Parts: sequence; C-alpha cells; structure tokens
Amino acid sequence: MEPEVKIERRKTRQIFVGKVPVGGDAPISVQSMTNTETCDVAATVGQIQRLQDAGVDIVRVSVPSMEAADAFGEIRKRVDVPLVADIHYDYKIALAVAEKGVDCLRINPGNIGREDRIKAVIQCAKDKGIPIRIGVNAGSLEKELQRKYGEPTSDALVESALRHVDILDRHDFQDFKVSVKASNVFMTLQAYRKLSQQIEQPLHLGVTEAGTFRSGTVKSAVALGSLLMEGIGDTIRISLAADPVEEVRVGFDILKSLNLRKKGVNIIACPSCSRQNFDVIKTVNELEARLEDINESVDLAVIGCLVNGPGEAREADVGLTGGTPNNLSYLNGEKSHHVTKEDLVDELERMVRAKVKQQREDEEKGIIARSE
Repeated sequence: MEPEVKIERRKTRQIFVGKVPVGGDAPISVQSMTNTETCDVAATVGQIQRLQDAGVDIVRVSVPSMEAADAFGEIRKRVDVPLVADIHYDYKIALAVAEKGVDCLRINPGNIGREDRIKAVIQCAKDKGIPIRIGVNAGSLEKELQRKYGEPTSDALVESALRHVDILDRHDFQDFKVSVKASNVFMTLQAYRKLSQQIEQPLHLGVTEAGTFRSGTVKSAVALGSLLMEGIGDTIRISLAADPVEEVRVGFDILKSLNLRKKGVNIIACPSCSRQNFDVIKTVNELEARLEDINESVDLAVIGCLVNGPGEAREADVGLTGGTPNNLSYLNGEKSHHVTKEDLVDELERMVRAKVKQQREDEEKGIIARSE
C-alpha cells in the first residue's frame, strides 16, 4: 500500500479550553453548539450530555441575557465538558459567566463597547485564566468594513479579525483563538489562508450557516478538508441546520478521513451492485447505528462480493466479504469464519466489540498507546 501522508500542521501557540489543549501539537478538537433555549437548563444539559456521548471535545452555549448567564451557571455544575459562552455586546454578561466557571469567552472585543468595558473583560479573562475566541462572520461585519469593501470578502474578514486581535494585543492578552467564517467555501478558504500567515494563535475552522445536513456536510468537508490538508486549523465546528450531534459525527468523520483523529468505528463499505451476496446498504446502516457508542478506533470493512472484498477485509481490523453460500469474516487481516446472511449484523457487532475489549485490555497492560 501507499504510505500514509503525514500532514504538516501549522505551528501555533497553544491555549487551553478547560482541560482541552487547542493549538501546538494537540489533536484537532471537535466542537458543537447547543440549540436549546439556554434558560431551559434541563434541556440544555440533556443536549450537552448527548454531545458528550458522541465524543465532542468542547461545547458552545449562547448566553444572550443575564437570565441566560444564571442558567449557564447551573448548566456548568451539571456537565464536565469544557463550555464556551457565546456573548455579544453586553460586557456584564461576559463578567457574569466568568464567575460561573466558563472555560472560554466567544466575543468580538470591538462590539463590547467603550474601552473601559473591553479592558474589564480582558482583565477578568487574564485573572481567571480564561481564553477568548474572536469570531468573525461574513454576515456581521462592521459597517465601516461593509462600506469599504462593498460586500463581504476574504480581505474584509481578515481585516476585521486583525482589528480585534490588535485590541487584545494592546492589552497584552495572547491566549486567544480566531475564526473567520463565511457561508461561501472560497471566501472561507481564502480568509483562513491569509490569516494563518499573520498570527501565531490557533485557528477555529468552520463554514458558517453551511446549510442542511447534506449540503452543509459537503460544504464543510470541502472547505475544512482543504485547509486541514494544508496544515491549517486547530479546532473545528461543523455548522449544520440539524441535530448538533450530527455536527460532532461529521467533524470526526472529516478528521478520520485525513488521519488527523482516530475515534470510533471507521466503516469501509462498497456502494453495492448486482454482485452483492447480501444487502450491503441495510447492513452498514444498521451497524453504524449500533456501534455509535464506541469511541475506540476500529476499521470495519463490509464488502458485498469477492471482487474487492478480500483485499479490503485484510486491511481492516474486522472485515467481511460476501460469498456463497456463506460470507467470510476476517479478523486482524486473517480469515476467521463463515457467517450466514441472517447473522451478519449480530456477528459483526460482536466481533467489533470483542476487538474493542481487547484494545482496552492491551491499553491497561501498556501494550499500545491510547489512540487519539
């Protein structure tokens, strides 16, 4: 086989969002954002817990009011994942959530208001060791920049970001990350490429308002995949008009495809054709649903016939090749045993879980390092 291509990542300053390192040589983290009403503490906590089950590293919560800030404090007590508070305009909200255990403030210093208010928020972040994310979006550029450029452009996004960076620089604050998001793929690519050459801080990647589950996934995969292959990006969020849990799954799928993270079951499956000896699509869809709880890295190959099946199965941790009268399973690249069509899903699930159990036992014995 061709040797794996190792992506050379851009060297960045490392910050910590809670216990999660962002930048430097840390794994690229996956973020999502709650879409519940923040004041509904139970609903928000429930959604965060579902995101954690999907493997999320960091969760952002919108905090638009002081009531939401009080609710944030209750949410903080009930979950242990790092939380980012999304705040606009009212500096008092930023100060309030800082007292309630927030792990990162998502603000734009320029829209906080007077210099004394900006200084108060930055000093509070300094005192409590809270990093800041500067978040620039094409849809909310400063009016002055809108007049200057006439329309959102990559240069306008970068100029806006650097204005906010300059504010933090003037107050000697360096623990921040930056995003420059647009819904247009090319604008997003150009903005991040330009900004990556001008600052040393980590970059938070995303395509804003990417769209529905399908179209948003495609846009995000094209834009973020391109940047990540160039070594640009330290943390990602897939913005989808869908269940936030899907954002986490898509994020990890993008990273897994580039060998940047190994988390969960990686299913290799043929698109199926008339040569298939079992219903491949139905089988892999059921397996994907059953195996969602697994965070360990396992490659599972499910191929419907003998054309490509043996080759793919030998390269996977667990594999299956369609055949008649029975299908042939593989374990660790070696032929294992035959499986009937009726037992396919149950047997493959059993094999994967047995592989995961063995991995955990090997980790405990120190045989292999934890995969991340």
